[in-house]
Amino acid sequence: MASVPMDVGKYLSRIGYVGPVEPTLEVLRSVHKQHLSSVPFENLTIHCGGRVQLEPSLLFEKIVNRRRGGFCCENNGLFRWLLVQMGFQVTILSGQVRYPTGLYGPPFDHMILMVTLDGRRWLCDVGFGAVGIFFPLSLDTSDPQEQGHRVYRLREDSGMHFLESQGEENKAETGEWTPLYKFTFEPRSGDDFKEMCLHHETSEYSLFFCKSLCTMAKPYGRLTYIGFKLITTTYPTATEGVTVTTRELKADEITDILAEEFGIVLDSPLIPKDEPVTPLDVVY
Repeated sequence: MASVPMDVGKYLSRIGYVGPVEPTLEVLRSVHKQHLSSVPFENLTIHCGGRVQLEPSLLFEKIVNRRRGGFCCENNGLFRWLLVQMGFQVTILSGQVRYPTGLYGPPFDHMILMVTLDGRRWLCDVGFGAVGIFFPLSLDTSDPQEQGHRVYRLREDSGMHFLESQGEENKAETGEWTPLYKFTFEPRSGDDFKEMCLHHETSEYSLFFCKSLCTMAKPYGRLTYIGFKLITTTYPTATEGVTVTTRELKADEITDILAEEFGIVLDSPLIPKDEPVTPLDVVY
């Protein structure tokens, strides 16, 4: 990854963070949350005829200067550069996402980060989308870790680590745990993800190839654009459960929706797409 200096102030301004920049847990938690609250998880470059570029300087240009978002390798790749510039010890890890079929994607399917701070290890991930963590998770415990409306835990089995979560309204000790992805602690580099990045851009087995999407955390929950739909998810309260509403979009509405709701102004015309993803049939 890049060894040249980053304009840290400009990045922090992009995510709306004002505060100290020392490598502390409080700062780590704050910039993690601010990135997720400010930068969309999106794959629109693919559906505008472009190609995803993983060089850190190009990620900075896209996400900070042009105020776009990205998927895992883009968001976590740039976030890793920020953390290193702020003095954190960061290790890139390879995650394998669990798909609806119950099978896991191949190695390098998902980029995640491990931050080592004062002898403790923290999982950071600002590039997982709708059910991802809001704050870093401790990697040194298997106990449930609650983050607002959702509870997570980390489970280890034969050297493989599994990030699991409960549903929006399921926080009981006996509640059902759903795996999100699995990973090991083997250090990786950004270049290790280039082949799988191309796969996600071009393969019928990839959600990112089959659907144009953009999603972002909101104070009330989450707003998601997919194909010709705008989906609003409102998180549960003490008196009401999760609510999900879907609005059908016309093609000529999408550009304005992206600008108004996500702050995204595209350089090239978008070709909306919402096709079924071909299920994986290989066990990894």
